[in-house]
Amino acid sequence: MSMYDLDSSEKQKINLPALGGKKSNNIWPAVFALGAGFALGALFFGQEFIAKNFNFSITPTGETQSETVQKIEYVAQTSQEEAVIGAVKNYSPAVVSIIITKDMPVYERYYSREFDPFGFWNFEIPQLRQKGTQEQQIGAGTGFIVDASGTILTNKHVVSDAFAQYTVVMSDGAQFSAKVLAPDPSHDIAVMEISDGAGREFPFVKLGDSDNLQIGQSVIAIGNALGEFDNTVSVGVISGMQRSIVAYDSGSGEVLDDLIQTDAAINEGNSGGPLLNLKGEVIGINTAIASGAQNVGFVIPINLAKRGLDQAKASGKITYPYLGVYYSMINEGVKKANDLPVDYGAWINTDDAKIASVVSGSPAQAAGLKDKDIILEVDGQKLAQTDSLARVLAKYNPGDKVKLKVLRAGGEIELEVTLGER
Repeated sequence: MSMYDLDSSEKQKINLPALGGKKSNNIWPAVFALGAGFALGALFFGQEFIAKNFNFSITPTGETQSETVQKIEYVAQTSQEEAVIGAVKNYSPAVVSIIITKDMPVYERYYSREFDPFGFWNFEIPQLRQKGTQEQQIGAGTGFIVDASGTILTNKHVVSDAFAQYTVVMSDGAQFSAKVLAPDPSHDIAVMEISDGAGREFPFVKLGDSDNLQIGQSVIAIGNALGEFDNTVSVGVISGMQRSIVAYDSGSGEVLDDLIQTDAAINEGNSGGPLLNLKGEVIGINTAIASGAQNVGFVIPINLAKRGLDQAKASGKITYPYLGVYYSMINEGVKKANDLPVDYGAWINTDDAKIASVVSGSPAQAAGLKDKDIILEVDGQKLAQTDSLARVLAKYNPGDKVKLKVLRAGGEIELEVTLGER
């Protein structure tokens, strides 16, 4: 006879009380039987029920002598959530913390005894004196590996101290020495390389395209938040494009142009980390935050860094072309205020009478450019507010020859210029 079966002689009549009636004294065996039945049902059918109805999968993670230990893994509920989880899982190992250390003076306190020449009193004065130096951490930032050999992209302001030592910490805790390969002279970008990782293939990110981004597009930021919480993930959207700001670091300011704005949380220590799209492609380098605001961060477009990355890997330095003119980009307001014949182009001029608008000895002077000329096109590309002269020329290298369409005294001329090195 099964332990859960009852013989006819053993069955008991269970009286359920009427509403408001008196309870039967024989209810406890029934309660026990119901509880036992529920436990058996949970034992045999619980795992399958949970898996089917609550989107959890159950996988064994280990065994003891008496039982199998099981782990419940979360399953993404939406396609966007699934994309975020996948991007982080695939590319977070390529995001590194950059630890900055430096030999700093070590001081000790000592006391000098002062005596009254007449012998009535004496006292000790506390003072400090240097007792050698000690390597100490002075900062931290973020970077991301872009190839299997260990080349890293980060911000220039993260690795600006030429006398500091840099250590990169992988997500698995492995540490490697690194050195600055090339700082970008014009943008807050620097290329580093791991110097003691010979023979190891590093995980690396995939670089995307930042020229076709859309406002409202979902993005993921990863970084060493506050210099303490490595590989911190935050999610947001692209809030704006082509922003210009003045960024301050240790009291000094730098103008940063053509930035992406995002509301994905970027904190101290996130500088140099990647901003990814939902495919997991890096579309920018996290670089600045607006103090006193809620989630207003700024990011350098990755396409701006690609050119410098290629140069640094090929020659060990990053260079930009040089034309040698002072100019203003023309729009409708500038046209009306200065009675100009066109509402686009780069107008060569300067408000300071002491400064020549065409620099003496520059490629611009050699090509024949003059004060008040308007450069309309560079190699057939029209110049406008969104395609400024500086932005268009940044696509070229020193030594390249370009053709300029120039408006001078009401007529168009064409000049060829060989770009110099800034």
